[in-house]
Amino acid sequence: MHKESDNMKGLTTEQVVQAREQFGSNELTTKKRTNLWTTVLRIAKEPMIILLFVAASIYFISGKIGDGIFLSAAILFQAFISIYQYSRSKNALDKLKDFSQPTCSVIRNGERQKIKSEEVVCGDSLIVEEGGLIIADGKIVQSNDFSVNESILTGESLPVFKDKSSNDNSIYSGTTVASGLAIIIVTAIGNETRLGKIGKSLDSIEEEKTPLELQIANFVKKMAIVGGVVFLVVWIINYVQSHNLLSSLLQSLTLAMSILPEEIPVAFTTFMALGAWRLMKMGVVVKQMKTVETLGSATVICTDKTGTITENKMSLSKLFVWSTKKHSELNEVSTSEEKELIEIGMWASEPIPFDPMEIALHQAYKKFTPKDQRPDFKLVHEYPLAGKPPMMTHVFEDSNGNQIIAAKGAVETMMRVSSLTSTEQKEVNEVVHAIAKEGYRVLGVGISTFLGTVFPENQEDLKFTFKGVVAFYDPPKKNIDQVLKSFYDAGIKVKIITGDNAETTTAIAKQIYFSGFEKSINGDQLMQLSDEELKECVMETAIFTRMFPDAKLKIINALKEKRQIVAMTGDGVNDGPALKAAHIGIAMGKKGTEIAKDAASLILLEDDLSKMIDAIAMGRKIYTNLKKAIQYIISIHIPIILTVFIPLALGWIYPNIFSPVHVIFLEIIMGPTCSIIYENEPMEKNLMFQKPKPVSNTFFNWTELTISIIQGLVIALGILLIYQYAVYNGFNEELTRTMVFTDLVVANIFLTLINRSFYYSIWTTLKYKNKLVVYIIGITLLLMGLLLFIPPLTNFFAFERMNGSQLLLCLGTGFISVIWFELVKWRKRRKQNPHLIQ
Repeated sequence: MHKESDNMKGLTTEQVVQAREQFGSNELTTKKRTNLWTTVLRIAKEPMIILLFVAASIYFISGKIGDGIFLSAAILFQAFISIYQYSRSKNALDKLKDFSQPTCSVIRNGERQKIKSEEVVCGDSLIVEEGGLIIADGKIVQSNDFSVNESILTGESLPVFKDKSSNDNSIYSGTTVASGLAIIIVTAIGNETRLGKIGKSLDSIEEEKTPLELQIANFVKKMAIVGGVVFLVVWIINYVQSHNLLSSLLQSLTLAMSILPEEIPVAFTTFMALGAWRLMKMGVVVKQMKTVETLGSATVICTDKTGTITENKMSLSKLFVWSTKKHSELNEVSTSEEKELIEIGMWASEPIPFDPMEIALHQAYKKFTPKDQRPDFKLVHEYPLAGKPPMMTHVFEDSNGNQIIAAKGAVETMMRVSSLTSTEQKEVNEVVHAIAKEGYRVLGVGISTFLGTVFPENQEDLKFTFKGVVAFYDPPKKNIDQVLKSFYDAGIKVKIITGDNAETTTAIAKQIYFSGFEKSINGDQLMQLSDEELKECVMETAIFTRMFPDAKLKIINALKEKRQIVAMTGDGVNDGPALKAAHIGIAMGKKGTEIAKDAASLILLEDDLSKMIDAIAMGRKIYTNLKKAIQYIISIHIPIILTVFIPLALGWIYPNIFSPVHVIFLEIIMGPTCSIIYENEPMEKNLMFQKPKPVSNTFFNWTELTISIIQGLVIALGILLIYQYAVYNGFNEELTRTMVFTDLVVANIFLTLINRSFYYSIWTTLKYKNKLVVYIIGITLLLMGLLLFIPPLTNFFAFERMNGSQLLLCLGTGFISVIWFELVKWRKRRKQNPHLIQ
């Protein structure tokens, strides 16, 4: 046995630099690149920009140069805001892409190094192993029991075994390693790979929109249609009354601008991208935007035991030698039989171990063997982990032809292939049960005396001699009991799905106060259940043991059929199907295979399940804050629409109280409010004590829409009362407009503050840490003060300075038209548990 670096030095640092200069980076580049120019073109096609452009053109044609310049400036401002939001979103997504990029192992300067896939160069010595994603084309120079799945290129789902003597000894980018390990010399990277040359077809693939995106797009589309119809009606009414084509067109454009909620798509994109970026900073990489939407709905977390609930720091602790029937702790090892058991367990492991149990066996072998024989033997045949429950077998041979055929795996499988009698099996099972119920993970160990070089297809066809049991202890993570409590508090069920046996899993579950540890089922039992029995079983059972890929997949699908939103953690090749099937597939960043990471929609960089609490909390916060933003947009658009439409439709004395200049000023105020203030809002303290939101809930449900509509109507009522008050007192059009506009801006400010929570009072939300609230409201007040008290601006907006009582009336009306909602929130809190009312 040898290390790769003993035989191979790989490229030097200088050779890597030269190769990168000659061949470039290992990246697939396509024509579909989103740059600044494409963003500008997209912005130019936005309905609001088009309306502004038309309105500005009419002003210029009419000779109102000042108004035309203002709207032109507004176009540039809107474009700047859009580009700024795009740039924030793009930067966040670029960082996510960097974090979620696959890594690989190469030999350089005689040492094994882990690098990003884009850093691979032609000529590199690339190490690919079971569960890995192949990221470049190359030729095999060394391999052990190596097979690849090339279905992405050939459509053939069965693995293909290859070595350096095969007719086709090449492997290709985009394929996956099904078993074994190989070292390849990279021959092509990026667009020059076989996958890269056919990758141009990727240009035509459109990314599928998420359900929430479709709901938002559908809502905005409907509002745009309504705006178009109303635009035509108002244009006709205005033209009939005034017979002035351009003036009537301007007034109808004003109404169209007020109806179009163009802030909603911008808010959605900003919230999702920045939410994913915030998750990344917390150590959670989101690969798909739809995952951010789904996180807040998760009802079940299916988790592995080893490395997720436990530390994944396996230490070899106990031995049971079958021939002597002797139990011993590792520090008591003294006999040749005990040392032989450790030695066989080591030979049954990978030559270069990465599994914690195999690392522990190698360390114990090195400690207790008088002479290290590993350099004298090399791996000549390998049976990967397989079977139900699984086992694995390795065949080693030295230069004299001496063979070692060692196996390890589930004790019940090792006893079966060793042909122990039922009495002997019962005796072993009693020992295993006693060890496992203390929380130890146990493996059976066996050796075969098979002679020859033509090995059977299945390892279970070899005849083995049962040598004994090795037991490992993997302590629970220190924070896992608190993590579980947080899941339970959030209304989320937790289920353990493991390949380990029931005794060990139950013992660990008891130690961490796992809810439902009393009931478990194994993979074989689960597969025998009918569909209806399975659905009931997955809801009632919390521990699933001796699980294999098909059984894991059945659990996930059964939970989904019971309308559960399932999050599933996994790290191995066999977890791929279940990770893909789950609503939220969660791969481990450190111990996870590339196949698991590729199948998952979310990666925990530190393999820490507590980060899922943070991720779910962030998902709930993003969803809640986005709802607040959209409800705010709907509420504030209603009074703008009605203030423009009602005086015209009812023939009031000042029918055109607002012009495009006034509406675009309001849009400039409202855009940052919904996209900046609400995105930056902290999570409400009761959010993680609520049940997960039903995924069937539409984003625009009638209860919440009704609240927004009523809020908007009450604000509109206050504004129209101010309008009528001004007319009743004989105020001119300019003063009436000033009072109506001031009332609307004041109501907008208080609506921003009130809608920061639909549960807690304004006195509570004022204590939230969000500096942007002060900045945005401060800027709004400053701008409003300039419009009211700087004569050139007052004249430009066709305003007139108000006296103190008029200003107080506007402030009071704007305040009252919004503050009433505090009574609704107070009543809602009265119905809740008193300990949540603060």
